[in-house]
Amino acid sequence: MFLIKLGGSVITNKAKECCFKQEIMDQLAEEIKKANKQGIVIHGAGSFGHILAKRYKLNDGYKQKKQVEGFAMTQATVQRLNNLVLASLQNHGVPAVSIPPHAILSLSDHAIARIDYNIFKKYLALGFMPVSFGDVALDNQLGFSICSGDLLIQLLAAEFKPEKVIFVIDEDGLYSANPKTDKNAAFFEHTTVRELEKLTTSADAHADVTEGMKGKIHTIKQIAKTGTDTILLNGNIHNRLYDTLKGKKVRSTIVYGDKP
Repeated sequence: MFLIKLGGSVITNKAKECCFKQEIMDQLAEEIKKANKQGIVIHGAGSFGHILAKRYKLNDGYKQKKQVEGFAMTQATVQRLNNLVLASLQNHGVPAVSIPPHAILSLSDHAIARIDYNIFKKYLALGFMPVSFGDVALDNQLGFSICSGDLLIQLLAAEFKPEKVIFVIDEDGLYSANPKTDKNAAFFEHTTVRELEKLTTSADAHADVTEGMKGKIHTIKQIAKTGTDTILLNGNIHNRLYDTLKGKKVRSTIVYGDKP
């Protein structure tokens, strides 16, 4: 099986609140259907979550009553995005079902405290494709905080030991620096956890309460420690996801898992 993370920067315009990229999502849904592989899809919150979460400082935990309103609004908007993703997948013949993180897990000072993996397993056994997403959730220490899509991918990779973990992003893969701001950034076709330790990233201007690429690299390092390879590819380029799911080589970055 595969784990696929659809980045918020690919399926939404992260600079514009609640702006969904329908055409790109439909293209990715078509590729997932065509590849006909079992797996789990996780999607980022993009501009449906990060902007509101930053405005209300939800990742800092409960500090003041006004945040309760922000939490409720954020939960509603990320579920709205999830419904759009589900509709696209279902319209292309994928039996996608939603598994909202806030209903199946809780956090403790940002770390996972409890998660129900059985619901994923039961849906998979029946032939469904579970779809989950970056969400706000209860936190035993902080009252509430954010469960990012990257944290979900990390947890699911450790539990399910997939054939591959695929990050669908808005770049061709990993670079030595931010390619949007540094024309001399070097592209990595493949790398290891040890090499990733040396890699530094610079943040871009968009609101991202989960640390953008820096957070992603941390997640990939954790996935690599389970022995699973991770592939980062550009979701804006037609058929890169499909070809990767079918085992074909495309322009992408492979981060090799640590083999026991």
